[in-house]
Amino acid sequence: MAGIDSKDIHKIIVACDAGMGSSVMLASTLKKQLKDTGVTVEHTPVNNIPDDADVIVCHSGLAARAKAAAPGKVLIPFQIFLGDPAVTRLVNTIKNGGTVDA
Repeated sequence: MAGIDSKDIHKIIVACDAGMGSSVMLASTLKKQLKDTGVTVEHTPVNNIPDDADVIVCHSGLAARAKAAAPGKVLIPFQIFLGDPAVTRLVNTIKNGGTVDA
């Protein structure tokens, strides 16, 4: 999958490993940033990504596991939990329209 149009994004999953807490903060931040867009943000373990996820956001160290757990989904890997440019780009694209690239 090359990408997804922002209007087709209904559910974002923040995938994590063993609940360090940082990804919970990221999911909470994303919920606030996307509050008026109709996009749902959920936090799940990387091995339990639901089938109805449109975009998966996870730390780059978990990207391979997330791809294996949810093949064909758009994956946004990031390096830093708060303020990462990849996550900022995702939020801006959802708010302003456009395509989110895998």
